[in-house]
Amino acid sequence: MEKRVLTLCILHQKNRVLLGMKKRGFGEGKWNGFGGKVEEGETIEEATIRETEEEAGVTVANLKAHGVLEFRFLEKPDEILEVHIFGTRDYTGTPTESEEMRPVWYKVDDIPYDDMWPDDIYWLPELLKGKCFEGTFFFGKDGGIVENTFSLVRCAEVTTNS
Repeated sequence: MEKRVLTLCILHQKNRVLLGMKKRGFGEGKWNGFGGKVEEGETIEEATIRETEEEAGVTVANLKAHGVLEFRFLEKPDEILEVHIFGTRDYTGTPTESEEMRPVWYKVDDIPYDDMWPDDIYWLPELLKGKCFEGTFFFGKDGGIVENTFSLVRCAEVTTNS
């Protein structure tokens, strides 16, 4: 079983959240937070900061670990994506389109869940409320969720193992 460690950062302020339209690669055509693979020698937090800079042109700070989610896919049964999800309100710079992502601020009430990964409706509202979570989402061939073990946890239980 191959486990890939990834990061995801949700930048949110007051009643809005910054999402990016994925322009290429895995998740193309979906709105998402910013993140990606943890490179050798990097901590998970360092990877989160680097990926957000690369994809959205902003430097995030004061990251809060909200959860770790595992994603499994029927079409790739030997692969597990372990995604460490962070939230922050603090950043410097101006969100700028990159080759990979087009960032857009959304009002919290207007988040385009229908154009996002189907698991986001479970955890993103909880993150925006300051809550923490864990779980596994198993995706079928059509990209829908066929099984999940999502649950809220005490924030002190969230570890990044970086």
